Amino acid sequence: MNWGNKLVFVFIAFALLMGTLVYKAVNTKYELVSKDYYKDELRYQDRIDGKNNVAALSGKLDLTQDAETVMINLPAEMKGVKVKGEAWFYCKTDATRDRKIPLQIDTAARQVILKKELVKATTYELKLNWQAADQKYYIEQSIHVD
Repeated sequence: MNWGNKLVFVFIAFALLMGTLVYKAVNTKYELVSKDYYKDELRYQDRIDGKNNVAALSGKLDLTQDAETVMINLPAEMKGVKVKGEAWFYCKTDATRDRKIPLQIDTAARQVILKKELVKATTYELKLNWQAADQKYYIEQSIHVD
């Protein structure tokens, strides 16, 4: 093999390498935590205030699971109080697995969520925000749905 053939081989190898890199770059999915991350950052103080309000409560958030449901138990101070908010089951690895479920708390400050609404064998970050009696509350907790 003379130097001319080696040079052609190097150019072909370089072109294949560059083509592979361009193909991979174009087909890579980049997912952001939020599409409106700038607006979310502007409202971050609400999260801090919500976490402080949760810390001031005497009880704590309790998550339990059985074969078919996930149960969210809010602190005891929320019993009998009108609560509105949202439970966001955030999957860090795949945005298509995210689920946002409006809170519909019963009088015992519980919400039952059917596991068929969630993707099984997934670890979620539960981002729970709610409002009760003109106070905003926010808490994050990790949960693995079996």
